[in-house]
Order: sequence, then structure tokens, then C-alpha cells
Amino acid sequence: MVLQNLDGERLASLLNGFIPADDFPSAVEAGALDFLENALAERPDWLVHVEGALAGEPTDLEWLSNLVQIGYYADPSQGGNREAASWQMVGWKPGPPGWPPAEREALLPSTRRLGDLGDSYDAVVIGSGAGGGPVAAVLSEAGLAVLVVERGDAPGARYLSEDHLRNARVNFGFQDRTLPLDIEEPRIVEGRGTVPSELRWGANAMTFGGGTRIYGAQAWRFDPIDFRMATHYGVPDESSLADWPISYEELAPWYSLAERSFGVAGQVDKRHGPLREPYPMRPALRTRPGHRLAVGARQLGWDTLPVPLAINSVPYGGRDACVRCAQCVGFACPVDAKAGSQNTFLMRAQATRRCDFARLTRAVRIHVNAAGIATGVTLVDQPTGARREVRAGLVIVSAGAVETARLLLASATDADPAGLGNRTGQVGRHLQGHLYAGALGVFDDDLNDFRGPGPQIATTRFRHDNAGLIGGGMIANEFVPTPVSTYAMLRAAGLLPPWGLAAKRAMRTLTKRVHRVIGPVQEVPNPASRVELDWTQRDHAGMPVVRLSGANHLEDRRMQAFLTERASEWLTASGAHTTVGWTTRPPGWGPSVGQHQAGTARMGADPATSATDPNGRVWGHPNVLVADTSLHVTNGGVNPMLTTIALALRVAHHAAGSSPAPPTPSS
Repeated sequence: MVLQNLDGERLASLLNGFIPADDFPSAVEAGALDFLENALAERPDWLVHVEGALAGEPTDLEWLSNLVQIGYYADPSQGGNREAASWQMVGWKPGPPGWPPAEREALLPSTRRLGDLGDSYDAVVIGSGAGGGPVAAVLSEAGLAVLVVERGDAPGARYLSEDHLRNARVNFGFQDRTLPLDIEEPRIVEGRGTVPSELRWGANAMTFGGGTRIYGAQAWRFDPIDFRMATHYGVPDESSLADWPISYEELAPWYSLAERSFGVAGQVDKRHGPLREPYPMRPALRTRPGHRLAVGARQLGWDTLPVPLAINSVPYGGRDACVRCAQCVGFACPVDAKAGSQNTFLMRAQATRRCDFARLTRAVRIHVNAAGIATGVTLVDQPTGARREVRAGLVIVSAGAVETARLLLASATDADPAGLGNRTGQVGRHLQGHLYAGALGVFDDDLNDFRGPGPQIATTRFRHDNAGLIGGGMIANEFVPTPVSTYAMLRAAGLLPPWGLAAKRAMRTLTKRVHRVIGPVQEVPNPASRVELDWTQRDHAGMPVVRLSGANHLEDRRMQAFLTERASEWLTASGAHTTVGWTTRPPGWGPSVGQHQAGTARMGADPATSATDPNGRVWGHPNVLVADTSLHVTNGGVNPMLTTIALALRVAHHAAGSSPAPPTPSS
């Protein structure tokens, strides 16, 4: 044990100074020593900070206090919140009475390992998320033999629905349960090394279902102007802003198919887009913060609407309705009410009996012949390193904007020495994500009711045509925060003392009284933000390491400031006496990347300015397709998930030789 070599009495005194006893346990009484032992077992490099704190180093004292408080407000399984004492203190519960629900099997396809796969398939789909899932369903239902390759595992819902320190919602330096280990997958960002447990790495969930397994499930359509940004605004200096090669009207029927296939609960946004059919389900019931923000919006003269969510408000698609728990985004849904690729499209693919699913398997190279026709892929078993080649008639890459670009670049040939489809240098460029704008508001009364499923009210009046600015974004209220994410949010906002009874009492009061309004910024793409490969360094599978470079365009910063002001204005009108605006990324952070990453294999009509044609085919390689956010020319001022699915359905139907008109789902 690590701690037995330290001054135990001094350490216990320090920890109890950080979180003293009052009506609720002190740090040590709640299990801080057990938590610290567990944390150091995972991160032995942190021991130097503990030793520094014991020696009285001010920086290490604050670091240790922060770590101990993270353990105090995290889930009890971490060891530092015995019997959920801090949750009782702040009045937070993970779910309704009777929580947790009875253990049930999540809807997941039956997966195989590398040695159990066939030698040849009509189509190999690389990635199982919002892009790969729809493609697998369409192609297998069209009669093709399909293999879906997923580098992550396929854990049950319980594994992805409990840990408050190792999920996509937070970053405390621990190993995320949906990402590679730090030692497996380094990256280089702006010339400096980074690993998956650091924010700059650019997390994008790697598990069966991809990001849809643990996302917040916002299901917005892009606006018609999003498809013609260059025409609408002009092209700013140092940008690569361009129009899409398809229009909103062309994608609209695929949006409708995505909403029906997936199941979306919402209310049609009459401000953006032509009149359309209603969503399949009514919106979720309004929460207490939603009511308060609705009043504030009316005072400002702003129109609002419920956030469209791919979460069942009523039973739909053979899955239960949402139970309105307090831990949605970052976690798997314990009752399978949240739609994901894994419980919709991949289950459809499995039902055809023509689709195999490989887990813990990674594609490291696409093979093409002298004519540029793909012939197969090299796959690696993640745990063992075993390799084999699988023949393929079609290869569809749906690995996310970073990994899709990486695979194309790593599949260079003598004819394409810079990578597949990269003869004009477009693969990997125009990397976008989403800057976020928003503000935290402090209220005088207990506002939060901690009812899910998440964002409940939004305004879309700032998505476009903001005077003197390009683009815009939607702003909505935040997901239900966990106690540990609330702690981190309050510390970042400067609203919590570093330690002591004052910090503990502030958490007790503010957890129910702070609420955040945030939203994504429509980014202006630029060619300098890009994915490249560093061939001098290799990861555990032998692939060259990803190198990310570039930064956000100046217009993105201006829009971020504008939307942050609007969020503060909304909170103030809703009764907040204090607001704290969103902080921007520091200089040298690197390009936008993360769960909304996009643009690195963008579609277009001209190979000089795009990586794929309007149907997702990689230029020069007619049977290599892309079907994920890499195709996005611009990334919208809303979450891109629904657009990803709609595009993937369109790409897949074209690849299968179907009519360009989408079919009506059977359910």
C-alpha cells in the first residue's frame, strides 16, 4: 500500500482540514484514505503531489484538496463518499425512488473476436457509432454480407452507468471507460505530447455504439443556411468556409427517416427550416429550471422550444420510456430509453443474420489495387496484437473525424503516397468541433430538481444572422450535473473556496441554486486545423501517431463571446443574481476536437477542395466511402448527431444502389 509509507497522522489531519466534520462526515470519516489509495494505484505519478502537500508546498496542498474533494463528491464506489454521505448533504440522488433499476441486459448485438471472423465480406464498416450503425443496417438489409469493426469493447449498461470519475462528462485525469489507456494511444497536439486522460487529446468514445452509447442524445437538424454558409456570409480571410454540395432540402427526407428510425422526442422548430412533420414522440416533461428559464425568455421577448432528444418520452421502438434519472450524458442508459446505434441500427443489422460484429478489433490499413479499388483491410486484435487481412467489396470508414482521416492517411500507396484520396491534400484538413459558449447563474432559491433527461429548453434565435458575426449557435440549459461535476464547475467559476467548512457549506447551498445555459458555436473551418501523422512514433498497434495542429478561427472567438453574453442575459432575466461566463481555451490549446469533431474528409463537387464526392465516395477510390462527421463541410450551431445519421443513411442507400428517395421504416 502506497500510503503506509507516509506520515499517516499528518495526512489524516490534512484531509480533515480540507473537508472538516459538521453535520456530515469529514473527509477521513467518509473514506478519503481509501479513495486516495485507489487513486494512487491508478496514477502513481500523483504521489509526488501528496508528498509535496505533506511538506507544505502551497500548490500541492491545493492539488491534494481538489483530489480529495473530487472523491468526496463522486459516486460511493470510488471509496471517498461512504454511504453517499455527500449526496445526502447536497440533496442529490442518481435516480427516482427504487433506484437503481433491476439489472437488465442492454440491447447489444452479439460480437466476435478477430479469429472468429470470415475471410471475405461484401462490405467492411469501420466504426459502430452514429455513422457506422446506419450503414451496417442499410447494407445488410439490402442483402450484403457485412462486417462491423469496433476497436472498443461491448460492456453492459451497468459498467457505463455508474462511474462519476471515468466517463465522457468529466475529466479528472483518470482513465475514461470508453477510451484507450494512456500508454496505448498518445497524440501530439501543437508539438506537445498528450494522452487520452487529458482534454487536449480530443476524446471520442470508443465502444460498441460509439458516442451514441453515452451521449446526451440531442437530435437537432442543421439549418438550411448551414448548408450554404459561404454564399450567405462570404468567405472570411484565412478560412476554408464553403457551401455543401447538397442542400437542406436534399437531406430533409433522410432527417425524417433518421428521426423515425431512431426515435426523437421534441417539438418542431418553426424558426429554422420549412414546415415538416412532427417528431415521433412528444417532448419530455418540463423541469423546474425549464419553467424558470421560460419566464426569463418571455421577459426578453425570446422564443424557446424543448430540446429534441433521442430519448423515449414514451415507450418506442421496443424500448422503455425515460425514468428521468439524474445521470444521462456521459453514461449509458440503465433502462435503454436512450437511442443509440447499438440498440437500433446494429440490432436491425443483426436481425438480417448477414452482419458480423468484431469488438476489440482495429482497422490499421485499407488495401487497394493498381486501379485504386479497395480489396480489403488489415485488422488487429487489440489485446493480443494478432493481425489478419479480411477481403472486402466495399470499405466504409466511420471512425470519427480524427481516426477516419488517420486511417486514410496511413493507407498510403505508391500511387497515393500522401494517403488514400489525398492527392490534393484535403484529407485531414478543415478539422472542426464546437467551441462552447455559456454562463453559470446563481439563484437565491433552490432551483434544481435534478430531474432528467437533460437539456429541456432552448432558444434558436441566435443560430444565424447575428449582426456583424458569422453563424451562431443554439443555447439551452445544461444537463443535470452530478455532485462532482457541480464541484468542478463551481471551482472553475471561482465560487468555492479551496477547502474548509466554508467550501463544504457552499457546496451544500449552491448545488441546488446554480444552473448553466450553454451551447455550441458554429465554427468557421480553416485549412490549418488538421490531422496529420507522425511516422517517427508508433502506438501500441504499430500505427503512426496522430498529430493535431491549428486553432479556432477569430470569428469563432467573437461568436463565443456573443453567445456567452446572451446566456448571461437569459440567466439574469430568469432571476440569477450572479452570472459567470464561459472561459475560452488558452493559447496553444490546438484545434477544436472532441465528441463533435468533424470536417476532415469533407464532401464536395471538386476533388481540389474536398476529399469525397457528394455521396461520400473517396476521390479516386470508388469503393472506399466515408460515413461520419468527417463529411461535414460545416458543423452547424447545434449537436451534429442527427446530421451524421441522416448522411450515413443517404451514403449507405447510394452505396447499395437504392433509389435516392429514402424508404419508409417498417416500425
